[in-house]
Amino acid sequence: MAHIEVHTDLTLDSPVLVEGMPGVGLVGKITADHLVETFEMTHYASCYCDGLPRVAVYEAGNRQVRQPVRIYADEEHDLLVLQSDVPVSPQAAPEFATCIAGWFAQEDVVPLCLSGLPGEKDGRPDLYGVGFGRGEELLAEHDIDTPTENGMIRGPTGALLAEACEQGLDCIGLVVQANAKFPDPEAARVILVDAVEPIAGVDVETDSLVEQAEEISKAREKLAKQMQQADEESSQAQPLGMYQ
Repeated sequence: MAHIEVHTDLTLDSPVLVEGMPGVGLVGKITADHLVETFEMTHYASCYCDGLPRVAVYEAGNRQVRQPVRIYADEEHDLLVLQSDVPVSPQAAPEFATCIAGWFAQEDVVPLCLSGLPGEKDGRPDLYGVGFGRGEELLAEHDIDTPTENGMIRGPTGALLAEACEQGLDCIGLVVQANAKFPDPEAARVILVDAVEPIAGVDVETDSLVEQAEEISKAREKLAKQMQQADEESSQAQPLGMYQ
């Protein structure tokens, strides 16, 4: 049966939840992982939702097997993070969204759903927000821009927003320009600084994300040179690094 299993007893008061499903530029996942690491957040709950891949995950230096989609908590900041190690297929997204949004309603959670918008960036990535209920008020209160064009949020993040709206829950969708081919820590940093910090009332260290952006930029240049130098008829495999 689909459910969210809470592992530890923490006191949370209408917490903000940052959703970090994999997507364009991995902006959601980078943001979620950074928050969990920065605040040393507690593994609060595991998600047993229909539609999630039946896999077991583990991490270096730890023997414990975990569910691929988990919720972490920071009691001091009334902050939750939905961290995912797997994508959710479009076919499974509605079932997953129903499971998660139902828990949001029970726990009085305000979700921040994150999505990357593929496209060329000229300088700092643009960010805009959409929402429902009090989510719209929070966006206006913190001067987060409205969309400049019509659009649609797809996949599990879009399904989650749609389900939250259907249930009449307060919710926010944040859309940031992001690289469609590579992880984009710069876009994740914009989400953290311009939206997560003011809405959740937290102060997040982001210097390490800037360093990642520089590392990825250098890796892209190296890859481009390799592609230019490669013989068109050759076929080979070689390690290119984690961001390629």
